Amino acid sequence: MKIYTKTGDGGETSLHGGKRTRKDTLRIDSYGTIDELNSHIGLILAIDQQNILKEFLGSVQDELFVLGADLATPVGDNGKKVKRINASHAERIEKLIDIIEAKLKPLSTFILPGGSELGGQIHVARTVCRRAERLVVALSKKEAIGPHLVIYLNRLSDFLFVLARYANSRLGAGETQWRPGA
Repeated sequence: MKIYTKTGDGGETSLHGGKRTRKDTLRIDSYGTIDELNSHIGLILAIDQQNILKEFLGSVQDELFVLGADLATPVGDNGKKVKRINASHAERIEKLIDIIEAKLKPLSTFILPGGSELGGQIHVARTVCRRAERLVVALSKKEAIGPHLVIYLNRLSDFLFVLARYANSRLGAGETQWRPGA
């Protein structure tokens, strides 16, 4: 099977179910940003030489594929059965947040992104996740989407924030507190 099909050369792509749409639509931008986020997660795992995050990120990449497929399949499209993000996905992320936060010192001020290379890369993924969330919210105002997509992305960005703190803590990298005007 060839990787190129030439069917997108005119600026269109197919959604699940076969419907053609422009590549610059909000739906395509949304799941393209999910793909970008997934690539950042892959980079995080590659940078994590000590494998301190593998247990936490193991299923996130799979869930991001589910989320992308969910976005690529308009609600009500019966052309293809696709797994969709549901409440249990966000609940699993909440449990991970609770586990990680129990291992961290409480936060009393804002912190600047960074710390270690690994922590910094997790913060980049967090900001991409927030962008994806904004795009999906905008999409939800124009088209029907699954009811759990925004919730999942909101939890995932929170998870990535505490994960960056955890990685920095495990690596002995300090956090820089934000001091306005300093």
